[in-house]
Amino acid sequence: MELLLKTAVVVSAALLFSQATAFQAPLPHPEYLLVGNKGDNTISFIDLETGREIARRPVSGVAPHEIAVSSSGDYVAVVNYGVASIDLFSGHYKHRFRTIDLGENKNPHGIVALTNGSFIATTEGGDSIVRLKREVFGTRIPPEEKWIVSAIPTKQSGTHMIAVSPDETIAYTANMQSGTVSRIDLETEDVTSVPAGKEVEGIAVTKDGREVWASVRGEDKVVIFDAASLERLAEIPVGAFPLRIIVSPDGTKMVTSNLMDGTVSVIDVEAREVERTIRVSGSAETRQVTLLFNDDGTRLYVAETGANKIAEIDFASGEVIGRLSGGEQGDGLAIVPAYTW
Repeated sequence: MELLLKTAVVVSAALLFSQATAFQAPLPHPEYLLVGNKGDNTISFIDLETGREIARRPVSGVAPHEIAVSSSGDYVAVVNYGVASIDLFSGHYKHRFRTIDLGENKNPHGIVALTNGSFIATTEGGDSIVRLKREVFGTRIPPEEKWIVSAIPTKQSGTHMIAVSPDETIAYTANMQSGTVSRIDLETEDVTSVPAGKEVEGIAVTKDGREVWASVRGEDKVVIFDAASLERLAEIPVGAFPLRIIVSPDGTKMVTSNLMDGTVSVIDVEAREVERTIRVSGSAETRQVTLLFNDDGTRLYVAETGANKIAEIDFASGEVIGRLSGGEQGDGLAIVPAYTW
């Protein structure tokens, strides 16, 4: 009898552990392309193996915009630009499990994920950046958690997009209405801002962390700054109305999304010159905005907000190989990595 009781206890404990582990373990899935649909207040999950939208989930707020994904894929942060909140979704289970109130920091826009599991976002209505830090407590499985919000004012108008240094100690913002770029020390919270140009919108940091590149949509150019001093180093003419700029995964190219002519400018980082122009739609009517590389840089995804499509480009050839469908006015893009046991 004693042996049977011990066996029953062991089996029960094993079942409990199994259930807890099953609750935590993500379901196996391919790569998902996430799209923030401003027009219908949802995000789309698109299977990149098939190109099909497999889920569409509502956000809690209005006008979901930029999206950031933690390195594990567990957390997906979606800004609600029309209000003052950020939603957290499970990248694996595709459901929203938390909404973080940003208080006075309204109109969140650009957002990046840090390797420590935190997120940093800009808030246009608050002229600030906000940091979202996850804290775990308790002994439950899965663990209880809370998210701490702290803000750093930029004192610049229209703090729009954000990028971080490779060591994640410095943030850089493009401040659209002020026409400036800011350097924010995330440890001391010191902020330095310099002029960049009319309606500076996009921002990116080179892979070595030495330079900051900003796209100036009102002047059809890219401006390069020294990352430490914000000394102005160079200017490069690009396509019409460059809204976004991103760096390729190998660090050799910068790419701008040019809304008014429906093109992408590919810039050689070392030579500091446009090496080619990729025609996406060739039209302003598609209202081309956000850019995203896949992990190995072979594919470039381009949000055509006015057409409710995401163009998929073979980066080596520059050929548009297809268009993916999501929701209304899809803009912000991110990828949840594939997961298997």
